[in-house]
This record gives sequence, structure tokens and C-alpha cells, in this order.
Amino acid sequence: MTHLWVRAECRENEERVGLMPDGVAQLLAQGIHVTVEESGSRVIPDSDYADVGAEISSEGSWVDAPDDAIIFGLKELPDNDLALRHRHIMFGHAYKGQPAGQRLLARFKAGGGSLYDLEYLEDENGRRVAAFGYWAGYAGAAVSLLAYAAQQTGVDCPAVDTWPSSAAMREDVKTALSGATPTALVIGALGRVGTGATDLCEELGLSVTKWDMAETANGGPFPEVLDHDLFFNCILARPGTPVFVPSTACDAVRALRVIGDIACDPDSDFSPIKVYDHVTSWDTPVTRVCDAPPLDVMAIDNLPSLMPRESSEDFAAQLLPHLMTLPEIGKGVWGRAKTYFDDHIEKVTT
Repeated sequence: MTHLWVRAECRENEERVGLMPDGVAQLLAQGIHVTVEESGSRVIPDSDYADVGAEISSEGSWVDAPDDAIIFGLKELPDNDLALRHRHIMFGHAYKGQPAGQRLLARFKAGGGSLYDLEYLEDENGRRVAAFGYWAGYAGAAVSLLAYAAQQTGVDCPAVDTWPSSAAMREDVKTALSGATPTALVIGALGRVGTGATDLCEELGLSVTKWDMAETANGGPFPEVLDHDLFFNCILARPGTPVFVPSTACDAVRALRVIGDIACDPDSDFSPIKVYDHVTSWDTPVTRVCDAPPLDVMAIDNLPSLMPRESSEDFAAQLLPHLMTLPEIGKGVWGRAKTYFDDHIEKVTT
């Protein structure tokens, strides 16, 4: 019997989950055993999972789960030396040279386990089958606009916390802007992330320039980025990704005041934003990279967590049909994800 083990998230400010109780009920009906760990932070109560028949286990008990269990989470595992013997489904951030990702792969190699990275869960045409992208774009635009509003009044962007809904988030941003109408450029505007960022801006009545593959095909440079008040990077960094904001941007004449690096991969060699090198946080949402005039970068790497219920419901609905196919984990989207892992684990030296 296939055994799916939904682990509690260990990361601070992470309330999301990739499987809702109704999804558990459907998996159980198909004969898949589901264990859900207790969590003091998950947006869905433990009791809701127990009510549909899930086995409930203590938080962090996945380390002692049966060898054949498939461990399912969203964000990273604790960064330690524990060898990983299970099959894991999560966002590993391990295939672009990230230092933490290389340590993670080394742990898989040591333990003989496997990673089915959610970022690389793709259909036969190479398109991702489940993503938090829309809500990342929406929340990333919101926090960047809060940073812009704070900057206009000469103060630092305030800390952020979860919102009960996207509507509440939008109203808070509208209030902060106090009628200001900055211009924005969205690169990757046709994708999920770019659509979310564009929607938030347009709902606030802002002017948005929308770029996608056609507008960036020449490889740059892209001086137009500096002509907008805000720039939203909404594309994943991959080999060949052009540079959108060069390291010399601070010395250029620019209208640009806030960069929302929503794709947020600053320690990748392929990052298209060259004026910063570290993620930001809920407590400190932006980092100041230029003065006179100021330029702030928003690079929070768990933006959908700011709206944990809406983003969880959306992602879980996208992913559920594929979780239903876990009994044939060697095929389809899971087989393709395993191929990515196999290609990268061969390069790991322990």
C-alpha cells in the first residue's frame, strides 16, 4: 500500500500545507494510507484531518516513518547532517548550485533517499503541474508596494504578517499608497507569478508594463527597467536567463525605487538581479541597495505564506490529481521529477 506522510513544516512563518482534508479523504478512498503530523502552525487544524480518517502522528516523527513512506512537505527540512533514506516530495531548491541545496543532495546520497522536487513536477510538455506562483506574484507585488509607500514617507518598510484574505491585503496596500500611482514593469507577465503581480497592481489602478518572452528575447541590456518606479521579476532563474538589473544600476539615472524579486533566487549563478545577494524576511521585507535616490529589493522567499489559506487551497487542488497517481510513482510527472534528481545526484561528492 502506498503511504503518504504529510510532515509538519519546520520553517518559521510557514502555515501552508499541500493537501487539504477533502484531498485526504479522496486518497484514502483510493487505498492510499495517509499520515498527517500534528502542527501548531498549520492553517488547517489537525482535527480536520483526523475527522476524515487520516492517521495523526507527532510533529517531526517522519524521521522514524517506515522506509516505504513518501514524506510530503513544502519548504525545506532542518539543515543538519541527517542522512535521508525516504522518498521526499518538497521544494528542494537544490538544482541551481545553491549551497544549501548541495548539502541537501549530499544527505540524500548518504541515506539512499530520493527527492521529487515540486518545482520540477512537469507534464509531458515541460509545464509545471502545480505551483503557488499566482499568490507569490500577488503577495510580492503587495509587499513591494508597501515598501514603495514607506519609502515615499522616509521610513523603512514595516514588518509583514499573514493576511486573512487577498482582499484584506489589497485594502492595506491601497491605504498605504494614499492615492499614489507608481508605474510598474512585470517581466514574466504571462505566467502564473506575473499574472498575480499584474492583477494586484491593476486592481489598485496602477499602470503596468507587461513583458514576457517576446520582449526579452534579445538578451538585453534592458534600460527600460530603470524607467519604472517598480520592477517585478517573475521568471525562474535558469541557464541563459538575461540580466535585468546589472550591478551598475545604482550609478545610472533611474526612476526605479523598488525591485520585487518575486522569483527570489539570489544565490543562484543565474539570478537576473545583480544588486543584491540574500533573501529578505517578514521582519525586514526589503534590503536597501542604493541611496540617493534609494533603491530597495524585496526578496521574501515564502510569499504565498502571507495568505496561507487561499494559497494552500489553490495549490492543493492543482496537486491532488497527481498525488492520486502515487501508486505508480515511477511514471508520469513523478518519473520525470525523479529523472531530474538522478541527473543531479550523480554529480554530488560526499
